[in-house]
Amino acid sequence: MNILFVMYDQLRFDYLSCAGHPHLHTPNFDRVAARGVRFTNTYVQSPICGASRMSFYTGRYVSSHGAQWNGFPLRVGEITLGDHLRELGMECWLLGKTHMKADAKGMARLGLAPDTEIGARQADCGFDAWARDDGLWGQGPDGFYDAKRSPYNEYLKGKGYDGENPWADYANAGVENGEMATGWIFMNADKPANIREEDSETPWLTSETIRFLDQAKGPWCAHVSFIKPHWPYIVPAPYHDMYGTGDILPVVRDTAELEDPHPVLAAYHETKVADAFQRDEVREKVIPAYMGLIRQCDDQLGRLLDHLEATGQMDDTMIVLTSDHGDYLGDHWLGEKDFFHEAAVKIPLIICDPRAEADSTRGTTCDALVEAIDLAATFVEAAGGAVPDHILEGRSLMPWLRGERPAWRDFVISEYDYSVTPRCKALGVSPRDARIFMVFDGRWKLIHFEGGFRPMLFDLETDPDEFADLGDDPAHAERIDRLYDHLATWGRRLAQRVTMSDADIERARGASLRKGIMPFLVDGSEVPPELTEAYRGPARQVHAPARDDEH
Repeated sequence: MNILFVMYDQLRFDYLSCAGHPHLHTPNFDRVAARGVRFTNTYVQSPICGASRMSFYTGRYVSSHGAQWNGFPLRVGEITLGDHLRELGMECWLLGKTHMKADAKGMARLGLAPDTEIGARQADCGFDAWARDDGLWGQGPDGFYDAKRSPYNEYLKGKGYDGENPWADYANAGVENGEMATGWIFMNADKPANIREEDSETPWLTSETIRFLDQAKGPWCAHVSFIKPHWPYIVPAPYHDMYGTGDILPVVRDTAELEDPHPVLAAYHETKVADAFQRDEVREKVIPAYMGLIRQCDDQLGRLLDHLEATGQMDDTMIVLTSDHGDYLGDHWLGEKDFFHEAAVKIPLIICDPRAEADSTRGTTCDALVEAIDLAATFVEAAGGAVPDHILEGRSLMPWLRGERPAWRDFVISEYDYSVTPRCKALGVSPRDARIFMVFDGRWKLIHFEGGFRPMLFDLETDPDEFADLGDDPAHAERIDRLYDHLATWGRRLAQRVTMSDADIERARGASLRKGIMPFLVDGSEVPPELTEAYRGPARQVHAPARDDEH
């Protein structure tokens, strides 16, 4: 069986018609959901691109793999999805974005050149790269944000788009009065991107995926990672005006959230992006464009599904649709992600397993508490392997796909390190203390802050919009203590013993005895005679001086 692992960047869990959006119709996401299982309580391990993706790809919590923010290298030697799957005879390919930064110092220390097969895999997060393009080709006075090669920019140049950076000049810019209207400016979001729709980012990566599928020999896992609907929020015609202000969902925020807020949340309310999304005119420009980007993603997903069907690959390909985090879009007076409300930390997850064992669950939903790290374990089991649970910290979702009800987790964890952000300095927090942890048990959500701040607490049963922070209410002290017990249990997990499994340890138990290491014997009767046989028998030579009692 093959695995088509599709990730969209910054796609909210509730912006799909199968998830209940009343105006944004996504028939191809719905098409996969009708053939599989939609997991309705899936949470990322960090609400920031790089850290979240490294958890997807390693199957490990953020504090286990250590790449805690964008631009933090994933340490050399960290075992990733590609490593696990190649051991099982399955190739693992990357098409699109990873947001992974290689551990260049570690590679140099070990003599791993990036132009070798092993070195290239270390630099590409364990994948073999078909067309890696991390998708943010910003360019300023100090050069490009990302110095790596952009195959998408090269494609655009080959199509006749001029300039050094057609990603910025055409794919992510409109035109106003003959002037470039960059997508970096929110008020340009309603303009059509100045590019032929078929040449824009999402169709380009879809075409690359079809090209991959046409030559692939299974079994394979293809991680198809789209940059959209991530900002810049601008989309080509006809998607730019498919939706209007009447299609925008009511903003989820309350003035009570601004009254004596938690100090860390207050710091996020004061960011540039939060200030922008607190303005109705920004939301009215951006959200229809965001919806248009999602609709384009859905249409291109339809191209992929049609191709799989036309080439006979649908029946032997597991399809997985997900996102690396959500997008506030003004909810809770915030923009972007970077915090732990549902809009940011909860993600869509749809899995379609074509095999007969999954027939009983087609078209269903599952409300189990799922973590993004569960996908790596799921893929290992789907590929026929045993999950190495001393390395992978997630749990396979295959039992749920088969209609079983396995013993399952009681809570999910997410982490965020904000040490490199201006909020760390503004709050007077040391880089080591600029860390936040979320514990959610399906009803109660605790947010713990290092640095001496009080916790936040939300009751999603009585307050699903997460308006009322109960973290300083003495009436909830016992609930807070219980959630802290969960956090403590998680904190005591065995995270770093990754070279020896339990089975390895059990096999090693007592092995030294059978290899002649015999310490602490009193008279030898404590062990079977065969273990001491090599140490018994007449002395062949005598070199030691005789004791007095031997004369």
